[in-house]
Amino acid sequence: MDAIDYQSLRFDYRRHPDQDAAAPARHPVVVVGAGPVGLALAIDLAQQQVPVVLLDNDCTLSTGSRAICFAKRTLEVFDRLGCGERMVAKGVSWKLGRVFFKDEQVYSFDLLPEPGHERPAFINLQQYYVEGYLAERIAALPLVDLRWNNKVVGIEARTGDVLLTVETPEGNYQLAAGYVAACDGSRSNLRQLLGQEATGRVFRDRFLIADITMDADLPTERRFWFDPSFHPGQSVLLHKQADSMWRVDFQLGWDADPVEERKPENIAPRVRAMLDSIGFAGVQFDIGWASVYTFACQRMAHFRHGRVLFAGDSAHGVSPFGARGANSGVQDADNLGWKLAAVLRGEAPDLLLDSYAREREYAADENIRNSTRATDFITPKSEVSRLFRDAVLELSKRHDFARTLVNSGRLSLPSVLRDSPLNTPDADAFAGSMAPGAPAADAPFVRQDGGTGWLLRECCTTRFTALVFGDGSAAEASLQALEASGVPLHVVRVDLSREGELAARRYDARPGTVYLMRPDQHVCARWRQPAAAAIRAATARALAKA
Repeated sequence: MDAIDYQSLRFDYRRHPDQDAAAPARHPVVVVGAGPVGLALAIDLAQQQVPVVLLDNDCTLSTGSRAICFAKRTLEVFDRLGCGERMVAKGVSWKLGRVFFKDEQVYSFDLLPEPGHERPAFINLQQYYVEGYLAERIAALPLVDLRWNNKVVGIEARTGDVLLTVETPEGNYQLAAGYVAACDGSRSNLRQLLGQEATGRVFRDRFLIADITMDADLPTERRFWFDPSFHPGQSVLLHKQADSMWRVDFQLGWDADPVEERKPENIAPRVRAMLDSIGFAGVQFDIGWASVYTFACQRMAHFRHGRVLFAGDSAHGVSPFGARGANSGVQDADNLGWKLAAVLRGEAPDLLLDSYAREREYAADENIRNSTRATDFITPKSEVSRLFRDAVLELSKRHDFARTLVNSGRLSLPSVLRDSPLNTPDADAFAGSMAPGAPAADAPFVRQDGGTGWLLRECCTTRFTALVFGDGSAAEASLQALEASGVPLHVVRVDLSREGELAARRYDARPGTVYLMRPDQHVCARWRQPAAAAIRAATARALAKA
């Protein structure tokens, strides 16, 4: 176990010279909220040489496991932020899920059935570790000014900036921000100050989350039960976490009393019944953090309000089934970071930030759609719905078609931004999934010096990357076109020999093929043999210049 107890950390409030300034100090970017999304965004901006002020209204990290499932794509983002390796080392890696109906397994599924990826499909890691590691990364970045116990209590849009009123233990002061990123969670104070709201569907059900510490030799996998004998009529989800801790979610029903259900004396019998049922009758356990929650699938109508941009739970919310909350929030930050940096460096017009809202609103709708379907399947609200669900589960024991209808939470995948205005449509024929708008796929990589590594590690996070496949005359012609374009690109040569075969297959590449990738590693254009003018046009389009 880590020597640091991240749940007990308290960060000191420190008076800042801005509080004594005669006029509000101006900063390029102010990020509000030091949860996973705000921390990730601040790191990304700092790595792109953008100074950022990060304000948080508290002085602690999160308590309890909260968000625990971090997907492959999010881990790749954490790699770019400098702390992915640490999270994977601490977390519990998994890819296998099992679905049970009553007490019988109906089927299992593999979330990463193919080899050749650096990162696992998912890790389970308590949110306080994720926040702690991100906060420690920030401490090493002088361009991030993290201010604890600084609560935004006023906001005013002005010509050219936003004026923030900030409350501290020593009184209020004001800051001027070129842009404000609102990452302050589902009860977003900034959203309320702007008179905005998130709308959608609230689900009339309650769930108990409990963190259980026990020494049980259970395999590292996701287990989901529908109507088990140890919790009849309801559902149960079980995940392993770091430090021999297990996360259990018990569906309780709308009439459950949240206060009573959180009491250890009421949690213990539920856990005991589950362990007895799955063959661990003698295992002792301790109950740590517990919470009873309801949830909603909803979002703001617009993620951009002038110079204020909303990300994470402040902009959208989903049910916990499918691990789409924290993962989509970190991917919001990944999308916003490079765009803010490009605008502030004068490389792109302010219009580029409209694409943040458009792309991430689309992703939020996709997550909400999947989350709503999962919740409706897990918690049927009519007898007809329950009969349908149970029939599907029964059929799924023997029939593959029925398994496609089972929904215990379609697990988080990154959105393919097919309709993004930043994409250049294909002019050449390609097969496979790496179309413009898709997040880039990883693969084993052979460097020019003969060493081996991973393709995504070779891509640049501060400017556009051009992947050039193969060698010979076709590849040389593509390289000459890239140079003639005059666009400052990070060029990566991708081998097509046996060592590069997997990359070639995933990208449907042949000698001379070029992929243009944004700093957030989404494909924005591809060619079999590009011309310099096409490269210039595609890059300009991806920066909202055309």
